Amino acid sequence: MMSGGQTGVDRAALDFAIESKLPHAGWCPRGRIAIDGVLPARYQLRETESDGYRQRTRLNVQDSQATLLLNVGALDGGTLQTLKFTQTMVRPCLVVQMDIADIANAAIDIQRWLEPHQIKTLNIAGPREEKRPGIYAMTFLLLRHLRELPPNRNLWT
Repeated sequence: MMSGGQTGVDRAALDFAIESKLPHAGWCPRGRIAIDGVLPARYQLRETESDGYRQRTRLNVQDSQATLLLNVGALDGGTLQTLKFTQTMVRPCLVVQMDIADIANAAIDIQRWLEPHQIKTLNIAGPREEKRPGIYAMTFLLLRHLRELPPNRNLWT
C-alpha cells in the first residue's frame, strides 16, 4: 500500500496499514511536511527533492500499479491532480465518492475492481482532513470493511 502522508485519506491508509501489519510505502515532500507538521518516523515514506506536494503525488501514482481515490464532494486540488496523473500515466484508477457510497457495498465494489488487475501496490489517495472533515474516519472504516471481506474476497491476505 502506498500513500503520501497528508492528513485525511493518506493518513488513514497509512494508519490502517500499520494497524493491520501491512507493508506500506510512499513519497512525502522534503522535510516530511504535512499540513499538520512533520510526519512521524512510523510512516515509512521517502522524501521527494521538492517541499511541494505535486512531485509527491506524481511519484506515488508512478510507483504504484493502481490508485484508489476516496473523495467527498467535487474532485479538486491534489485529488484532481492525482486523477490526472493516473490518466497521463495510463494507470487504473477508481474514484469512490464517500459521501454517496454505502461503505459495505463500496468495499465490495473496490474488491471487484482490484481482482482482475491483480494489484500488488495500491496507491490510496484523496483530500486532506481539513478540506473534507470526517474523511479520515470514513477511509479507515472502508479499509476495515475491505479487510473483513470473506477470505476468498479479502484483499489483504
